[in-house]
Amino acid sequence: MRRTDITGDDGVWTGVSVEVRSPGRPGLCLFAAERRLLLTQESRPVLLAEVDADHCGVEFRRTDAYRSVVPPLRADTARNLAGRPDRWAHRLLPYLLDTPGGPLHEGRWLLSAESPLLRGKEGSGPWGEYLDSLLVEGHPDGYVDWFVHNGSREVLPLRPMPAADDGRVKAYRKQAREGTLPPVLLWWVSGLDCSLILDGHARLAAAIAESVAPSMLQLIRTAPEDEVAEGTERAVRGYEEELAHFAELRAHHGASIPDGAALAGPPLARRLRDLDTGRRPTWAWPLEGGAAEWRAPADQVAREATDGSRPAG
Repeated sequence: MRRTDITGDDGVWTGVSVEVRSPGRPGLCLFAAERRLLLTQESRPVLLAEVDADHCGVEFRRTDAYRSVVPPLRADTARNLAGRPDRWAHRLLPYLLDTPGGPLHEGRWLLSAESPLLRGKEGSGPWGEYLDSLLVEGHPDGYVDWFVHNGSREVLPLRPMPAADDGRVKAYRKQAREGTLPPVLLWWVSGLDCSLILDGHARLAAAIAESVAPSMLQLIRTAPEDEVAEGTERAVRGYEEELAHFAELRAHHGASIPDGAALAGPPLARRLRDLDTGRRPTWAWPLEGGAAEWRAPADQVAREATDGSRPAG
C-alpha cells in the first residue's frame, strides 16, 4: 500500500491517494446482474437495488446488516484532529484497508476532502435544510431519483438515520457546536450515482440538527497505474510540443514572444492532477446466477421485513 498526499493549485491539502495491492473481492462488495445490484458485507446482503428501465432512478431495499468500518471515535481524538482533514484521512485509512468488511480492493483510490456535496450548497439556504435534502429517504424501501437529483448529489445511508434526540447524536451535536465534529466518511458508487455513508450517520444527523457544515471525506476509485502513466506521457508530450511552438515563434519574432512556460505550465499541472484525482466507475463483480440469484436474497429480505425477523450477527 502506497499513500500520496494531493494538494491543489494553492498548495492546500485536498486528499490522499492510495494504491492498494490486494487481489480478490473486498469485504464490502458490489455485485451486478443486468440492471440489478447487490451490496454485501462479508456475504451478508446490505443493499439490493434495481435500476429503472428508463434509467431515471434506482429502487432499493436496505437491510439492517451493515456494520461500520470505523470503531467509535473518542472525543479527545476529535479535539486533537479538529480542522485537520488531512490528519483525519490518514487516521481513517487503516480502517478502510484492514477492516474485513471494507470496500477497498486492488487499484488506486482517493480519499478526498473536496466532496461535490459540499460544493453544491451555494445559495441553497441553511445547512440543516440543505443536508437534509440530500438524504435518500425510506427504510427498508426507497428510491434514488436520478431525474431530480443529478450529478451525484444524494446521500444514501446504509442504516436508518438516528433522530436528533438520539444519545449519540446529542453527544455529536455538542461537538458540532464546538467545531470538533469528526468527518462523515462517504463512498461514491457509480452504479447508484450517489454516495453511501460508510461511517458517520449520527455525525451527519448532528450537523443537520445544528445546521452546520460537516467535514466530509469521500472515497472514490481513480485511474489505474497504467492509465496514469499513459496519460502523463501524453500530457508531457503536449507540453513539450507547445513549448517548441513558442520557441519557433521566438526565433522568428524575437524575445518579445514569451517562452510559453507560463501558459502551458498550469494546464499541464491540471491534467496531471486530474489523472491522480479523477474518479472512475465503481467495480462490480458479476453475480453468479444472474437475476435469479439476485431475487433469492431480495425475497429473503422481504420476508424478514414482513415477519420482523433479522439475520443472525
